[in-house]
Amino acid sequence: MNNSVIKLKRGYDINLLGKAEKTFLSIEQPKLFALKPGDIHGIAPIPKLHVKEGDEIKAGQPLYFDKPSPNVQYCAPVSGEIVEVRRGAKRAIEAVVMLADSTMDFYDHGRLSDQASREDIVQYLLKSGAWVLMRQRPFNIVPDPTAVPRDIFISCFDTAPLAPDYGMLMKGKETAFQQGLRVLGKLTSGRVHLGLGPGSPEVFTRAEGVVKHSFEGPHPAGNVGVHIHHVAPINKSDVVWVLKPQDVAIIGRLVAEGIYDAQRTIAVAGDELKKTGYFQTRIGAAIKPLIEGNLKTDHVRMISGNPLTGTRIAADGFMSLFDDQLTVIEEGDKPEFLGWLLPSYPRPSLSRTFLSYLFPNREFHVNTNNHGELRAYVMTGQYEEVLPMDLYPQHLIKSIMYRDFDEMEGLGIYEVVEEDLALCEFVCTSKQPVQAILREGLDAMRVEG
Repeated sequence: MNNSVIKLKRGYDINLLGKAEKTFLSIEQPKLFALKPGDIHGIAPIPKLHVKEGDEIKAGQPLYFDKPSPNVQYCAPVSGEIVEVRRGAKRAIEAVVMLADSTMDFYDHGRLSDQASREDIVQYLLKSGAWVLMRQRPFNIVPDPTAVPRDIFISCFDTAPLAPDYGMLMKGKETAFQQGLRVLGKLTSGRVHLGLGPGSPEVFTRAEGVVKHSFEGPHPAGNVGVHIHHVAPINKSDVVWVLKPQDVAIIGRLVAEGIYDAQRTIAVAGDELKKTGYFQTRIGAAIKPLIEGNLKTDHVRMISGNPLTGTRIAADGFMSLFDDQLTVIEEGDKPEFLGWLLPSYPRPSLSRTFLSYLFPNREFHVNTNNHGELRAYVMTGQYEEVLPMDLYPQHLIKSIMYRDFDEMEGLGIYEVVEEDLALCEFVCTSKQPVQAILREGLDAMRVEG
């Protein structure tokens, strides 16, 4: 089923140098992998562990669970040995680190019957580790197993800076993707929706049993939150689940073969890399093999995700659970003397202070400099220019700052998560941490119920 094209005008494409070349990198597989509880919003800082250092594990074997939700299991992406339970402040678990076997030994969850009921599917996904690949809107949290989603949305393209090509990410996963869609269709009382972009590959355009919607426009046109807003907005009582195409394929192979094969193709991108491209690995891979000997300089920042919404990680860090992109850009810790006054290097900007706004298709070299400090929060109308949603984002952020829950609800907090307002933070004259403020508001609303 196909709908007409939804054309979005508001937004902004940040074109950067260092896009991933459409080729697979010949790099040795990482030996270390990790699951990080902090990748999940709302999980307790000290989940209950099933394993300890020195234990042998199989791929798909449960590692830990969140104490308030004991049915939701977090499972190993690889087989091997638990070499470290990395702890932080107040003994919070930062990562469960695994030394992977050269050949995967899978925990057998058993194939799921084609006649399985919805309840059987839910229990199967909960115990196998695949449940946590889905996220629930509002709040962007692990779905409540007792809730039935109104719809399930999957965005099949990405418009963020240095975003991966989904055709490359889905190579070899076409059959598993369709199998996953069939399973997801049994979990919702509504429909499974695919958001397609210009030139979407056949794995998406030929998908069956789903509703397809085509979107055109600048970033954030590829955000699943934007798709939901324009197709079926979220109200207070609504529950919608979202997930990424690669995770649909993981679910598809799980139900067909009985194994949790956490394969993840990631885009290795950024102007500070000698070689960019795609790399086939598994969830939670160490990034060291991807950057070792591949950096132009040592003065860089490694990001799991894209430059707008990704998480900073160390050179010996690990990819986050949901990310399919590793970005390496220049570290911006050098002040610019009178940078606001003097002509400076070209950079992506909506401000006419820089001539670069005249060249919207140019690709830029960037660093992580904020180009300013926190200032008085003034009304500018900038946010509305880059958000293709019928919301008042600046009013919403202010309502979060003074904790007016009725106003937050009325201004549409249920419809957005951090990635949806990332461009608002990028263009903010007042240098407000918009994404962090929104997360505080979402967590507060969830606690208040």
